[in-house]
Amino acid sequence: MGKVGFGLAVTCAVASCAIAAILVSRRVKSRRKWNRMVGVLGEFEEGCSTSIGRLRQVVDAMDVEMHAGLASEGGSKLKMLLTFIDNLPNGNEKGNYYVLDLGGTNFRILRLQLGDERSMILRHDVEQPIPPAFMTSTSEDLFDFIASSLEQFVEREANSSDLPLVKRRELGFTFSFPVKQTSVSSGILIKWTKGFSIEDMVGKDVAECLQQAMIKRGLDMRVAALVNDTVGTLALGHYHDEDTVAAVIIGTGTNACYVERTDAIIKCQGLLTNSGGMVVNMEWGNFWSSHLPRTSYDVDLDTDSPNPNDQARGFEKMISGMYLGDIVRRVILSMSHELDILGMLLLVIGTLYLENLCGPVVNYRIWKLDDPYELHSSASLFHRKWRTPLMAVMHEDDSPDLREVARILKDTLKIPDVPLKVRKLIVKVCDVVTRRAARLAAAGIVGILKKIGRDGSSGIMSGRTKNGGESSGKMRRTVVAIEGGLYVRYSMFREYLNEAVAEILGEEIAPHVILRVSEDGSGIGAALLAASHSSPSVDSVSLP
Repeated sequence: MGKVGFGLAVTCAVASCAIAAILVSRRVKSRRKWNRMVGVLGEFEEGCSTSIGRLRQVVDAMDVEMHAGLASEGGSKLKMLLTFIDNLPNGNEKGNYYVLDLGGTNFRILRLQLGDERSMILRHDVEQPIPPAFMTSTSEDLFDFIASSLEQFVEREANSSDLPLVKRRELGFTFSFPVKQTSVSSGILIKWTKGFSIEDMVGKDVAECLQQAMIKRGLDMRVAALVNDTVGTLALGHYHDEDTVAAVIIGTGTNACYVERTDAIIKCQGLLTNSGGMVVNMEWGNFWSSHLPRTSYDVDLDTDSPNPNDQARGFEKMISGMYLGDIVRRVILSMSHELDILGMLLLVIGTLYLENLCGPVVNYRIWKLDDPYELHSSASLFHRKWRTPLMAVMHEDDSPDLREVARILKDTLKIPDVPLKVRKLIVKVCDVVTRRAARLAAAGIVGILKKIGRDGSSGIMSGRTKNGGESSGKMRRTVVAIEGGLYVRYSMFREYLNEAVAEILGEEIAPHVILRVSEDGSGIGAALLAASHSSPSVDSVSLP
């Protein structure tokens, strides 16, 4: 071999060794980065731990806060608002009732006929948007517009329906904004949300505003019940099953209500009801306890939220659809930082030529993860454009190659060619967030049951005494009505919640507690409450 050939061979050998060393170094660094990313997930999963012991601590804390909220105004983060509803529908309601459901930028008008059979709920309804101008104008303009729509609806019904006409019409008014109830049919607006900003209406009786607008239009209607969607859900649940004692909304937001003994509402001593009980609106999104498994991602989310405070809507920010997608986003962003910005997009463990992958993706932002709430639609996690949230679709993707995850990353987040190993990690993040949310919601439900003596802690457990001997008493059957997209449409969330309730209650008590989906309580439930509070013949609600 000549000198030139020998030198070339040596040069090639040296270059090959150098390239090999560089590639080996890159592979080692990639493994280290991957391990760090997995470590971020492991640390987050540990911080989200919801052991049965911790869940029972949350149950006890919920019970304590409920007692405190009933004892005095401001005594608890739970507002425990009185609804003045002391009769719940039981299936004996008859007649024709109207509903106005104002819960956001749209409103619905319904007419229901209630008959002798529980299945005889015949409904006619219409839904329409509220023009943006009326959302920021005056209370008179808003309710004149609504009353005008009511008038047109009544006229159409009179001309086209075979239902019998009545001279005076009873109306259930579902108003899903913060209100301090002053009677079953009246309440003062505390503040607007959801894009409304009508300053002259804050502090006014919303039912009276509607009543005056109807009088102006010549409508002979009376607001018989002013309710929120949670109370409506309880009413509908009780209509179908008289063992229903509580209702929970778990969707974009979350709340709960239940039937409380009047004598337990200490902050209103001397309050009398025909039934001896009253529905209490908990506003449980405000619940807070040191036992809640809060992570740094929850702290950051809270700081960036419209209502930042360590305890402002703390429970809601851990369990409701408005926030779950953003928690997922924050965890994935943190993991991507461990990969020096491009690692999340470039990682293919075992591939020697990582640099060849840089071209197509170098101009992308990190998963669009610097955008808050990127994993759900702009309005809410369960916006009508999305039948299920993106994280739910990814979480429930059971295909071997996680093709739905890949599709969402490519079509929605504009990130193509994400390796399967990374997609699996994303699904795991969704699972951790969902599982924590569902199990905490379950603890909240059992907290309500504990407060009203339906969790078995009173000592009567399926026919056995606390000491294990036989007892003539039996655990009472208890039904909790649940509504909301997160529970109804997200099967993994529902499965985790149901499992946790059974786990906390134990095998002897759990069979006596039924969690039942109850849809459209905000509409049908309001009509049923109008019926139960306009007919003196309706029986009173059964108390715990």
